[in-house]
Amino acid sequence: MGALEFRNILAQKKLLISMPEALILGAISPAAWTVVVSFGITGNIVPGAFILGATWLLISWIFSNPKGTAVSDHLTSGQRDSPPDKIELYLGRTTAGFAIMIYPGLFFAWVIQMAVFKYAGYVIFIFLFATFLNDGAAWAAGNLFGKNNRGFISVSPKKSIAGFAGGIIISIITGISAVLLFPEAFTSDIMPSIPAGAILGFFTGMAAILGDLGESALKRSAGIKDSGSLILGRGGALDSVDSLLLAAPVYYVLYRVFF
Repeated sequence: MGALEFRNILAQKKLLISMPEALILGAISPAAWTVVVSFGITGNIVPGAFILGATWLLISWIFSNPKGTAVSDHLTSGQRDSPPDKIELYLGRTTAGFAIMIYPGLFFAWVIQMAVFKYAGYVIFIFLFATFLNDGAAWAAGNLFGKNNRGFISVSPKKSIAGFAGGIIISIITGISAVLLFPEAFTSDIMPSIPAGAILGFFTGMAAILGDLGESALKRSAGIKDSGSLILGRGGALDSVDSLLLAAPVYYVLYRVFF
């Protein structure tokens, strides 16, 4: 769903790719990592899947009808009457395809990789809490204390310094709580566990905030408010997982380092 919404964002800048292609290309990374994690298959499954997707983008239109309308649903009525040659759309389609293979699927695939950890349930639980509570605390702190400290980030002028501070604090608390509540999963061998948990929470919270801002920049550049209308009051699927996307690889790497 996030890949389809990102496809619609890209279309605002005339980077056009068909819906079935966006659906398949967006699922390549999560699907490949699911195979690796579920069946313990190693080797080149993931890069191989990317190569297949890239190969399709590069060669699938080479011998096709030059006046085909595979992406005509994004063209204006005037363009549909006389659709452009496919070669004119080739660069935009290829660019959109490569982008969709990376975002959001490649980022979210790091959550799937967390399933290999011995205490995967605890690890994923804390990750979700550290990111979703960050979002909620940022909203609450911004409403309570952010009236006079908003507007310092142009891509999201309603964000406030108080909101950022509230989100980071709750993520740090979540990281420390993980050490205290689930010591079997969060005991560090390289430094005291509580500082390690605080570091884990801090950087996960920072990544969650930056992930949210990154998606806001994409939407602002495209001139839209929400990525979709799937979830009442929140927008689209991409609006709901944007914080998770950048936080997932950061959390995964730090957990591997410390715990």
